Amino acid sequence: MLGFLLFTSLVLITVDYQGGENSPLRGLRGVGAAVFGPLERVASSVVRPVGNTFDALRDAPGQRRRAEDLLRENQRLRERLRSGTIDKDRAAQLERLLGSAGLGGYKIVAANVISAGQGYEDTVTIDAGTLSGVKPEMTVMTGDGLVGRVTRAGPATATVLLATDASSTVGARLEDSKEIGVIKGEGRRGLGVGATPLRLQLFSADAALTVGQRVVTLGSQGDRPYVPGVPIGTVERIEKTPGSLTRTALIRPYVMFTRLDVVGVVVAPPQRDPHDSVLPPKPSASPSGS
Repeated sequence: MLGFLLFTSLVLITVDYQGGENSPLRGLRGVGAAVFGPLERVASSVVRPVGNTFDALRDAPGQRRRAEDLLRENQRLRERLRSGTIDKDRAAQLERLLGSAGLGGYKIVAANVISAGQGYEDTVTIDAGTLSGVKPEMTVMTGDGLVGRVTRAGPATATVLLATDASSTVGARLEDSKEIGVIKGEGRRGLGVGATPLRLQLFSADAALTVGQRVVTLGSQGDRPYVPGVPIGTVERIEKTPGSLTRTALIRPYVMFTRLDVVGVVVAPPQRDPHDSVLPPKPSASPSGS
């Protein structure tokens, strides 16, 4: 029976093919299309998703590999872009640092900040130590101004106590009046948004003090731990304390202590006090209208 049906099918196919548009089976073919067409579409709609699923499963390993390759390539491109940006930024920081060191006559060792202290002290760790000539009680600065001082030094790393630390005290001098005093850190409370992390206390209660005055390091005996002339910041607000024997002001530092990256350790002090030569140029006053 199967052989008979196959033979009949081949004969009908041959007759239909030979007849072309004039085939005697044209009407029968239309009836077959009308009857079996819907069944074919239903079968196709059922079978196609299954076939697509099998194709997806078969191609899944290759697709996954391609996706992982693209992900790795994108990551590499992002890293290269980020590295290029960082290198460019660090190059600019190093250029400013060398410029400031040259103006002040400081011999420095450049280093990168590699970690920040997690304890109660405001400290950072840098990637330069005794093998590079770094020792405790040395001044640390950036191209913008004072960072702090070295407290501990190992062969390849050193710990820097920031000027913002509550235990930090730095001898300071006003730019114009030459009045002297001390800069004290406000600790971590001074690093918040809108906070001022440094406080200036002048020794004279009658000293002239105005907002915008600039402050530099006074220097220490033997230039340890602080060398003279390193910019600290500007007077942002003056505190009024009637009857006080000193004058106090809040200082906006030049250095962004929360974004430290490239720093310089002053391994040899200047031959002479640079006074105010390291300070950035004063902003020019805008011409007033008539």
